[in-house]
Amino acid sequence: MEKILVLGVGNILYTDEGLGVRALEMARERWEFPENVTLLDGGTLGMALMDALTSCDIVFVLDAVLGGGEAGAIYRLTGDDLRKSVSFRDSMHQTDLVDTLVFCDLIGKRPEAVVLGMEPEDYMSMGEFPTPTVRERLPLLCDLLKSELEARGVTLKEREPHN
Repeated sequence: MEKILVLGVGNILYTDEGLGVRALEMARERWEFPENVTLLDGGTLGMALMDALTSCDIVFVLDAVLGGGEAGAIYRLTGDDLRKSVSFRDSMHQTDLVDTLVFCDLIGKRPEAVVLGMEPEDYMSMGEFPTPTVRERLPLLCDLLKSELEARGVTLKEREPHN
């Protein structure tokens, strides 16, 4: 069975830069995940994610993406487009994720990487919550994650809503 990592990244202290972590939290609240899917809040860990990355077959990275679209636009990135993801370029993260994947490649354990992201409205201002535009569209990003997982044969079970 394929080992899947869902990695929410970003700095939650900078409004929309933390939208990947917020999407991960939302997905965790909405669905129960099978044993072969690991959910990880990667924050801004960079190279500290090596163990998690080398232990999976595919990683879905939830992140802010600077794709040039309007705020709230949703993206699916692979290959050379990964650098549009905030965590895959020189940002506040210690080491970008492309560098981390290069190191995984060097030791022969690089997972397939897919970024599921959203265009931020504001990722420079301090604030612990995403902007209203991003907050409103986070469920759509989670739905894209669900579709990607289902395409790989993963079934997610809805959780009972909390009152």
